[in-house]
Amino acid sequence: MGKPGRPRNQAARREALVDAAGRAIAERGLEGLRIKDIAEAAGVSQGSVLYYYPELDDLVLEVHRDAVEGFLADRRDAYDTAPAGDPVRRLRALIDSGLPRTAEDAEHGLLYELHRRAGRSAGHAELMTSLYAREVALYARALEVGAATGAFALTGSAEDLAHALVALEDGFGLHIISHNAAVRHEEAARLILAHARAVTGCPSL
Repeated sequence: MGKPGRPRNQAARREALVDAAGRAIAERGLEGLRIKDIAEAAGVSQGSVLYYYPELDDLVLEVHRDAVEGFLADRRDAYDTAPAGDPVRRLRALIDSGLPRTAEDAEHGLLYELHRRAGRSAGHAELMTSLYAREVALYARALEVGAATGAFALTGSAEDLAHALVALEDGFGLHIISHNAAVRHEEAARLILAHARAVTGCPSL
């Protein structure tokens, strides 16, 4: 009777290791990541980590996948929580959700750290590409809804404008995470909103 519960237990243990590895990466970076650090963060032995993830790269890839899904879920929640009949507030919420609050923002910092693997790993490149495409889709949806209701008068296609908005927040976000004192959350949000006003023809943004 105990066997049916084993897969669920294993899934929970893997999830705990992914969470611990994410915290270790956020704290130490990828270069300094050791099995020992992950084991300590998870409160297990190094052997337990290796039992579930014999290859460290497989665990790091799982951390990246989990980080991408969590980040996208937060962004969708930010958009969906804003009033459905107010495309301006929904676009504002989407923009705000895409920027790190500080240089110590763990969620954004982890994603930027993991994205560095994209140049050397097809799996990480696929995750980075998927995140970008899905963020573009979120912005395109917000812009299309605003245009359909008459709130926005778009200066180009919703998809083209969405690409630019994602690129802007990625660029500003990297500077925030990199401790550029000239680029803080409030200033980055102000500049992205200024661009959004220009391309949507919506002065109330």
